[in-house]
Amino acid sequence: MQEISKAAWIWYPGDFELWLHKEVSIRRDERGSVIPPFWRLDSHTANVKFRKDYDLEQEEEVSLYVEGVYNIALDSRYIYGNPETFTLPAGKHHLIISVFAETVVPAIFLQGKTLSTDNTWTVSTNNHKSPQAASWIFDTPTYKPSTYRLATEEIRPLTVEKLSHTATLLDFGKETFGYVQFHELQGSGKVSLYYGESREEALATEQCETLDEVHLAEKSASQNSDSDSDSNSDSVSNSNANLFTVPNSRAFRYVQIVAEETLQIGDMTALYEYLPVNYRGRFRCSDERINTIWDTSLYTMHLTTREFFLDGIKRDRWVWSGDAYQSFLMNYYTFFDNDVCRRTLTVLRGKDPVETHINHILDYSFYWILGLYDYYLYTGDLAFVQKNADKVHTLLDFCIGRTNEEGFMEGYKDDWVFVDWSEIDNRGEVCFEQILFCRSLEIGSYFAGLFQNPELAQNYEERARQLKERIFSVFWNDEAGGLVHSRYEGKLNNHVTKYANMFAMSFGYLDEQRYESVKHKVMLNDAVQPITTPYMRFYELASLCEVGDISWVLEEIRSYWGGMLDLGATSFWETFDPTQSGVQHYDMYGRPFAKSLCHAWGASPLYLAGKHVLGIRPLTPGYETYLIEPQLGDLNWFEGAVPLPDGDIELHVSKEHIKVTAGSGTGLLRFQSATEPTADHGNIEAKGNHLYELTVLPNIVYNVRYESN
Repeated sequence: MQEISKAAWIWYPGDFELWLHKEVSIRRDERGSVIPPFWRLDSHTANVKFRKDYDLEQEEEVSLYVEGVYNIALDSRYIYGNPETFTLPAGKHHLIISVFAETVVPAIFLQGKTLSTDNTWTVSTNNHKSPQAASWIFDTPTYKPSTYRLATEEIRPLTVEKLSHTATLLDFGKETFGYVQFHELQGSGKVSLYYGESREEALATEQCETLDEVHLAEKSASQNSDSDSDSNSDSVSNSNANLFTVPNSRAFRYVQIVAEETLQIGDMTALYEYLPVNYRGRFRCSDERINTIWDTSLYTMHLTTREFFLDGIKRDRWVWSGDAYQSFLMNYYTFFDNDVCRRTLTVLRGKDPVETHINHILDYSFYWILGLYDYYLYTGDLAFVQKNADKVHTLLDFCIGRTNEEGFMEGYKDDWVFVDWSEIDNRGEVCFEQILFCRSLEIGSYFAGLFQNPELAQNYEERARQLKERIFSVFWNDEAGGLVHSRYEGKLNNHVTKYANMFAMSFGYLDEQRYESVKHKVMLNDAVQPITTPYMRFYELASLCEVGDISWVLEEIRSYWGGMLDLGATSFWETFDPTQSGVQHYDMYGRPFAKSLCHAWGASPLYLAGKHVLGIRPLTPGYETYLIEPQLGDLNWFEGAVPLPDGDIELHVSKEHIKVTAGSGTGLLRFQSATEPTADHGNIEAKGNHLYELTVLPNIVYNVRYESN
């Protein structure tokens, strides 16, 4: 008998991601009030046609499973009754399955001996376009797209503290995320749960950000033990009648449980909920404080890497473009999970037409374009970029339509010109925004050239060139030695900040003279307004790594991120002010516990270690060629791995020895040595000023003996 072909659930491209994004986005609540995002949430397409032209040698029985209501048409004739199993005639025929679904994604799973649903099917939303169908991991009839859930595993509290005869405090030992579980239930009554990222928050029953109240009743084995919950969230099913899983997934380290006296609870645990990822990136060095910071950053990154890259697990639990942009970069040095990158990029951009900036934030539109470019550079996934190329153009055209007569971007009335959480005047023409806009135009030109649209490529390239000239004509200040912050109503705000300057430096917009000026007069100048958020410290420290001040950067990591560890942090925070003390560290937005103590942008050391200490970065898409430029700084040694699309780069560096091997691509090892180095493979080229280079080919272990300067 002929083998049954492998089948998968299929749907219209992007629909699953958009549906899942809506499901995730409305899970944020504060003390029982649902807090949805304040931007447009695009929906999946409710009405979809699935098409397949087939040619069978003999008739074939197929089974059909559908999410939604549907009809079947063969050669434009309906197969009435919508049978779940039917026979397709031999020969060439045209099969159409039309599906309508509002609450789930219209999707089908068809399986026969030779004909099954896969991405050779086309789909349409009745818009005269027929892209290939999308699919993912859903490869059995019962594993429907609507049933997708993250993985879970049971965890136990580190300590259980009895606060009173009705109240108990659970401490799980570190920041985590999931569902609290009650075992060995007897009686009935109400249980209140007060969650805290800190002990103080869990004890503050009137001020903690998240809480749950559930009514429990002892059940017989035949009853569903979670049916009496008054929660409106998705529930987690329980097979044990004396086990109750609180339906809401929450962020917490501490949970205060207050139960009515009529209810007895035995053991209390939690289901840790997480996205399964591969831990591919590694880093270790001679400084244990740096190692602990890297490990904590990795844990922070994993907690916020979920269905999408989220900003924080307590607040906001949303997909923000600025937060996600940094998560993309950190992912490339840790998990290299392309699926979550694609999902996040898809839902951030949403559907056309473009009516507002992404997340309503001017800079966040540009971060999406930068993020798509970086995705291509690191992964080489041209197909995904091509699917989004038109959306790059429509987003850029929206931005161009909002430029003033000088070609500068300004925030409209309902736009949020964010930049950073700091005391800066963002009215009018903000230089930082023009720098991001210029780079976005260059990327738009690059993509247009890739996809054979030379006229559009030239248009964006010329706009970028003219914009760059105007930026330096208007905002450059020789006396200050850098770009000033903004211009409002024709008057320059001569306040110099690091934001525009460090991005101009990283984008290569500064000639040698201006580069040195920005380096010394802005980036290394203590009189310039300091950056205090992990968000922008990400870029600040990366820029300082670029100028070769790695020892200073390492010391900042020890001090800033180590300062959070000294206060007991088990994941890194949304903001950190070392001058604060006690519960001041938890306050934000005028609420005593609003600050997120697990925030994606707090994991910056992952990127800094991978790109600037290990010194590994792609030069051409997909690491076809790449650079290894390690920087020891004040370390005695370090070692690590950086994932490639195919294999990894393994690197060990000490003051006398470099060992490197790579799984694919062609690399260039660049290093400095006080003496002439030697290697057991390849030819080392001297480039002058004690700089040397060695070509690295796949699957060869290179051992270089040198003397660190």
